[in-house]
Amino acid sequence: MHIEFRHLRTIKAIHEAGGLARAADQMNITQSALSHQVKGLEDQAGVELFVRRSKPLKLSPAGQRLLKLAQQVLPQVEALQDEFSGLRAGSTGRMHIAIECHACFEWLFPVLEQFRRHWPDVDVDIRPGLAFDALPALLREEVDLVVSSDPEELPGVEFVELFDYNPVFVASQSHPLAEKPFVEAADFRGETLITYPVERTRLDVFSQLLIPAKVEPATIRQVELTAVILLLVASNRGVSVLPDWVVREVKYSSDYVTRPLTAQGITRRLYAAVRKDDLGKPFMNELLKLAGQEARKLQQA
Repeated sequence: MHIEFRHLRTIKAIHEAGGLARAADQMNITQSALSHQVKGLEDQAGVELFVRRSKPLKLSPAGQRLLKLAQQVLPQVEALQDEFSGLRAGSTGRMHIAIECHACFEWLFPVLEQFRRHWPDVDVDIRPGLAFDALPALLREEVDLVVSSDPEELPGVEFVELFDYNPVFVASQSHPLAEKPFVEAADFRGETLITYPVERTRLDVFSQLLIPAKVEPATIRQVELTAVILLLVASNRGVSVLPDWVVREVKYSSDYVTRPLTAQGITRRLYAAVRKDDLGKPFMNELLKLAGQEARKLQQA
């Protein structure tokens, strides 16, 4: 027996309409064509699907079994069709994000909260790109966007500029280096440097300052949470270097001081790495737009 979706729709329509004539009108076909379809299905099944001469037309036990199948299968088919329509229209999809920048969680969450309200049917997930190689995962389509400050030449990948930021030195108000207008690599000798638990090449203080100058702090203490880093700094347990957007409220606190790195300061740029084929998706464009808006808020703060 070969059952098609149209057979399931026919059984369901006749049951709900209570007769062939009304079902045919609802399905926009002739009663003759509908009767022929039912007869063909009964011939295949080898049993009657309706109790003849009943008003309204009633399903036989075999017909009831087929109706039950229709009620189970058709909603799933319709849901799948809606999902495919949403994909074609760009209203649904997947947005799995990997973050190479540990501090970016605090910047990204407001962006994703706005995005969620605008695109509720897009599956959003965040994977910290610290325990795996985020950019290769982007190429393998395991993630859809990577937040990174280190652009690379990768086939089929576009690095979209998000915003510039300044890594800044943070210390307790009572720390000796608080007296300086800026700090240099040599100032970190003998200091306890409090960082996120990230390899050195992904930390601005090392990649942009200490490694080129071949300077090593006395001690490195790794801490997961920004709030805890600031607590330790305020207690004079060490110093840190954080993006300026992270410490935008610290500059108003009497517990801390922030200073530029070097006399000229250091500027870094944050990017969204995206597969070029995904740049045309409406929800991807919306996320990048919201990210730009949030960046402007950070710069104005």
